[in-house]
Amino acid sequence: MAKRTVSLRPHVQDALAVWGQLIRRGRLDRAWTAEDLAARANVSEQTVYSAEAGNRGTAVGTMMDLADLVGVPIFGVEDRAELAIRRQRGEEMLALLPSRVRRPKGGSDDDDF
Repeated sequence: MAKRTVSLRPHVQDALAVWGQLIRRGRLDRAWTAEDLAARANVSEQTVYSAEAGNRGTAVGTMMDLADLVGVPIFGVEDRAELAIRRQRGEEMLALLPSRVRRPKGGSDDDDF
């Protein structure tokens, strides 16, 4: 069975392209080759080029790791301690929410927007 590809919404593709550009700019600002960055991230040189091109097939974790290595702030946060605080707050907030969402029995499936 062939792998199914779902097209990205234009703004998502734009975001990937910008993210890749930021990674490339950070790499070039450090005067690193793609091979240098690949070695630091423990990925292939082709993966670095793919990330810089905003390729949808590059794993999110890899994109984040590359961005962090070249100094691109993740979620606009430059301080790693602040990011950890935000993660903790998110966990606390999610702990207050129900773990499941169920459809009402006998009710309509229509969303009333």
